[in-house]
Amino acid sequence: MMRSSYIPKGAASFRIARVEAPRMFDFVLLPKLTMLALSAAIEPLRVANQISQQELYRWRIMTPGGAPVVCSNNIAIVADAPLGPPERGARVFICSGVEPAETLDMSVTKWAARQAAHGVPVGAICTGAFTLARAGLLRGRRFTLHWENQPAFIEAWPDLVPTPNLYEVDRELMTAAGGSASTDLMLSVIEDDFGPEFALTVSDMCLHGRSHSDHAPQKTAHSAAIGSRNRHLIAAIRLMQLNLEEPLGVEEIARGSGISKRQLERSFAQHTGLSPRRYYTDLRLARAYSLLSETDLPIAEIAAATGFGGTSAFARAFRQKFDMAPGKFRKRW
Repeated sequence: MMRSSYIPKGAASFRIARVEAPRMFDFVLLPKLTMLALSAAIEPLRVANQISQQELYRWRIMTPGGAPVVCSNNIAIVADAPLGPPERGARVFICSGVEPAETLDMSVTKWAARQAAHGVPVGAICTGAFTLARAGLLRGRRFTLHWENQPAFIEAWPDLVPTPNLYEVDRELMTAAGGSASTDLMLSVIEDDFGPEFALTVSDMCLHGRSHSDHAPQKTAHSAAIGSRNRHLIAAIRLMQLNLEEPLGVEEIARGSGISKRQLERSFAQHTGLSPRRYYTDLRLARAYSLLSETDLPIAEIAAATGFGGTSAFARAFRQKFDMAPGKFRKRW
């Protein structure tokens, strides 16, 4: 059974018509989940209860076997219940975090597939999409997960392509990329349930600022990241990101960006302090870093996937960037 929510009193209030029964949520936790993503999902629900002074929402923590689960910050969370039938009308979220491939739990995967087959809405927070993919719940659906883990996810399921957005709502499937994106998703749920004015009040209580839509990207726009709105430079970086496996030449990137090679080099030097070639190499090495830490792909395949001619060229570039050979780096994980 779900425990009734504690509803403290506060100065902020918002009158909501009395509800007959609270809306239910089950959060299923996997080891090494990110606590930020979980708490960012639950707190808007708690705040909604507080400012309305009634139990609009109720939630429960479930884990495999009902045992405590240790988060990525080494804090243990006590479960309310082991995996079992969700409460009537409950919405389920699978909550995962770092090293999602290693923390996959077949009992959770089978449980999620079984609940979805019975019409229970099963979503995911942070890297919980790994479980949904393994359960076969993402085919033909729009979904997201944390940008850091997307390269490893795509390597594991090349036919499933996550969006770069903060969260996605595709019919009954809800996914959030983690972090504060969980709050954005829950605010959208609250808005659907009780209207935009109430959701805005909840957002203000969370000091969340402006709530983001499901179309908002996770990562900072290139214009902000490099301190420039130069459309040619932004187009060049986008071309690089789209061609990590088969790198383009600098002249080809310049043509695709609508400027000369010399202009491109000047723009990169001014806004990044790097040459286009160096910036491009760093993007490829960042992808390699992610694949080394998040997948079991052979180093030769990672070298190929990031546009290096062979393992020796890749190892040389990786060592120059990270002061460590790829093989030695992988042993740390």
